[in-house]
Amino acid sequence: MHAFDEDLSMMETDGRLFTGDISSRWSVNNNPDGGYLMAVVAAAMARVSAKKATPVFTANYVSRSVPGPAEVLVEEIVQSTQFSRLEARLVQDGRERIRMLGTFSRELDECFIRKYGAEPPEVAPRSECVRIPALPGYTLFEHMDVLLDPACAGWLQDRLVETSEQRGWIAFHDERPHDLYSVLLAVDSFPPAILASQGMLAWVPTIELTVNIRNIPESRWLRGVFRTRFITCGLVEEDGELWDEGGELVAISRQIAQFRKAA
Repeated sequence: MHAFDEDLSMMETDGRLFTGDISSRWSVNNNPDGGYLMAVVAAAMARVSAKKATPVFTANYVSRSVPGPAEVLVEEIVQSTQFSRLEARLVQDGRERIRMLGTFSRELDECFIRKYGAEPPEVAPRSECVRIPALPGYTLFEHMDVLLDPACAGWLQDRLVETSEQRGWIAFHDERPHDLYSVLLAVDSFPPAILASQGMLAWVPTIELTVNIRNIPESRWLRGVFRTRFITCGLVEEDGELWDEGGELVAISRQIAQFRKAA
């Protein structure tokens, strides 16, 4: 079993309550990655939902999660002909850490129009990209290969640019195939776009993350682009896209985060 699958598994207790452990193998600055936490909750939701296709998730990060025991409580909001809508809470030590909404649709039997108003991002060949190193406290990068386009990687050497953008490639180090859970992880595995213009000393904790999954990729490598256009009142937005190597859109995302420069 791949490490990611081991760290998603939770035990169902009564059909709506799931218990397990949050792993330390997917951490950023010693905190469990937000995309990994979304994947844990989404996996519990999928076991409750009657429908399984093209999910949309919105997670509110109420308080900081930590590695260790956790519970996920899933409630069905409503079932319709086309959609299953659910709400879930991730709880640790009696405190709610994440509140998440999920919408699953019926299988893709009406996808008769596929029109993209944008092309996959231009990203340098992987052989020319800059690998994000696995530093202490950043265990995520021991398991995910994240390669940044050199045009976006100057912040790693204190060479800042005006545009807040990260472009690059991502894949599992152990070559695990992708599914909806890995897409949630990948969306939140790139460094925050704002680091390109503000530097690597910025503190950027996620407040809310929405991910709309359009296709399950078949290629091992995904290419991503993440952009921040607005920094106001200590908040930033980040809009993201993930594409597979065949040019199919995999997911779009919108993240709202706090931003503070380090002292």
